Amino acid sequence: MRASDAGSGGQPADVAAALVDRRGVVVGWSRVAEDLLERPASEVLGRSVLRLLDGPGPLAAGTVPDSGTVALRRRSGRPVSVCYRVERLRGSTQVLILAVTADRASATERAEALSRALLSQDRIGFVLRDTELAVVRTNIAHGGFPGPPLPAGSRLSDVMRPSDAAVAEAALRGVLETGEAFAGRDQRVRAIQPPYGDWSWSVSAVRTEDRDGRPTGVAVLLTDATEHWRAARRRELRHRASAEIGGTLDVRRTAQEIVDMLVLDFADYAWVDLADAVLTGDEPPKTFGGGDLHLRRAAVCSANGSWPRELLQPGGAVPPLPDLPMVRGLQEGRTIVVDRAALERGLADQARVRLAAPEGGHSMAVAPLFARGLVLGDVAVWRADRPEPFDDEDAALLTEVAAHAALGVDNCRRYTREHRAAVTLQRRLLPQTATSTRVMETTSAYVPAAGGAEIAGDWFDAIELPSLRTALVVGDVTGRGLHATATMGRLRTAVQTLADLELAPDELLTRLDDLVIRLADEADPAHRDAVGATCLVAVHDPVTRRCTVAAAGHPPLIMAVPGGPARSVAVHPGPPLGVGGLPFEARTVDVPPGSLLALYTDGLLQRYGTDIDDATRDLADRLARLQRSGGDLPSLARTLMADVEGPPLRDDAALLLARTSALDAADVACWEFPADPAAVASARGAATGKLAEWGLEGNAFVTELIVSELVTNAVRYAGGPVGVRLIRDEVLFCEVTDPSNTQPRLRRARTTDEGGRGLFLVAQLSRRWGSRYGPSGKTIWVEQELSA
Repeated sequence: MRASDAGSGGQPADVAAALVDRRGVVVGWSRVAEDLLERPASEVLGRSVLRLLDGPGPLAAGTVPDSGTVALRRRSGRPVSVCYRVERLRGSTQVLILAVTADRASATERAEALSRALLSQDRIGFVLRDTELAVVRTNIAHGGFPGPPLPAGSRLSDVMRPSDAAVAEAALRGVLETGEAFAGRDQRVRAIQPPYGDWSWSVSAVRTEDRDGRPTGVAVLLTDATEHWRAARRRELRHRASAEIGGTLDVRRTAQEIVDMLVLDFADYAWVDLADAVLTGDEPPKTFGGGDLHLRRAAVCSANGSWPRELLQPGGAVPPLPDLPMVRGLQEGRTIVVDRAALERGLADQARVRLAAPEGGHSMAVAPLFARGLVLGDVAVWRADRPEPFDDEDAALLTEVAAHAALGVDNCRRYTREHRAAVTLQRRLLPQTATSTRVMETTSAYVPAAGGAEIAGDWFDAIELPSLRTALVVGDVTGRGLHATATMGRLRTAVQTLADLELAPDELLTRLDDLVIRLADEADPAHRDAVGATCLVAVHDPVTRRCTVAAAGHPPLIMAVPGGPARSVAVHPGPPLGVGGLPFEARTVDVPPGSLLALYTDGLLQRYGTDIDDATRDLADRLARLQRSGGDLPSLARTLMADVEGPPLRDDAALLLARTSALDAADVACWEFPADPAAVASARGAATGKLAEWGLEGNAFVTELIVSELVTNAVRYAGGPVGVRLIRDEVLFCEVTDPSNTQPRLRRARTTDEGGRGLFLVAQLSRRWGSRYGPSGKTIWVEQELSA
């Protein structure tokens, strides 16, 4: 039969119809009847219906049952068995007989039996949808199946959230359009009508078609997979908690990781409150009961991305709490689940309720952050948009997450305490960040490594030496933490002591290398890696306008001259301190007044590139541009430390900048005398004459005595030539140089001694005195206050 065939009365295309009067005469004959019996209407109309029978039947006996099965004879003589049903017409003696072939009737009955079986049970959901995906028939129209009911005529968007409905309808539309069925597809269902809840269905769908293969809708089978989905969700949440929480050593970032993980998949709102002591690295006090628990909101998160203004804001102090059973339960380490009504009754204050309960929130769960017997804080979650309240399984899951999170928070707390101690110790050990003298201005900057790395042992120093010289030092201790910081303090003290001896930079590093080797031998084996160090020492002399540099495994000094380029001072670096066995070499370079010197640790170079040479050149170029800009030293240091296009610092970085100047030649006077006793009077005369020229007649007597004693000793014990130099600054320096390497020694002469009082007198008449060695010989210097 053709799909377009239809019998009278709009019957389906496979149903034959005959209209019979009360005498049994056929008065109406359908197209399907013509095709079924191969008899046109002209042959049948006006004749008895009994002539169509193939043998005796109920119609032949004169009875017309309302339904039954009979054999009819086709025009070709072949019989055909049909099932019929009689429809009696109102107000007429005529009857309508509808018939289909027996095999067709059996298939329909089996289909009806299958449909009744599907629609009568409640373990497997069955939904028949039309081409518009509206429900035609279903067994979950009245809520017997877990999940929202699907009444006839409804669409998915009428019963579940739009996002869930859009995903499900897209999948069903694909089946309807392509004919490709799917099986076991997971579908999340969040109802927007009672009963509210959150389910997971396993969905299978196949397209339905008519006899000509045209789509008529989609048949959908559903099974409830909610328990499996919830178990999988709990496993995933546990896995995420172990993977995502505790990856940083910052307390607040760890707290934010906790709430970010809980929102969306578990709750609509979440916050973490931490004790004030935890935020500073200390242990929280043990409390029990209500009152001011000294808690502070450390992190918040909401499903819609914005935190309600009515709730307690991040950084805010949690107000005192009443002495409630839930508060005591948290302090004992138990997770609490409470609904909004119970919370309102317990707080008994609408202002407190507004701070603690979001609008629409109906169920709350709070778990303590409990570690090593201490309550570090709590993590609280609310459900508002999702209708289902927290249950015991949710509470158990939150307890597990909070237990893991508490370990992460406690690790951060202990790191914060050690970090704070290391920073405090390091800051106390480091010098002031800026110094300024007539001949040199310095500034320094220190930036710890990013990402929670421990404080290392980077240090810097600007040490004022006699005769207006300045020692610039920068170093980097191996290792991190308190041990590295303590080693840094010992090395800095040693450098200051050795610098006071006025050793040359290479000799100073040699002495420091010996000290580091001894410290390493004394250290515990577990901490020996924090004893080695690199170091660079530069001594600037404003009188000679020269700088002497030596390095122990350290990046080179960079010098930017006024109006010119910046370059690194090439020094053959010796090994790092603590290696031993190899010498250190020094290099002396000219330093024009106004030059900029940069000493730094390798942590700064890491921001300029992975290749050390390229990074050094890049740093030099930046220093030259900044030098030409004419900015002050602190701003230049901040720019070099911060204005870098690169990754965050992976190591601590220290920077020491120095801008040099020179002493006016008019403030320096130099003479050289032979090793002749007569030279003593000449030296006294030259010194007093220069003091008179400078207007320092008040210093003439003391200076005459000092020059006389020092030149006499040089002539008597060291030989010539003897150099005398006066330097005028805020103090007056007198220097006497001789070719001897013998160290002068101050002693107290006995009353019967004829000599031995010279240096004693010099020490009594001056502010301080000392000596230093040069390439050949020594220099004794004396410093005295300028007279009024």
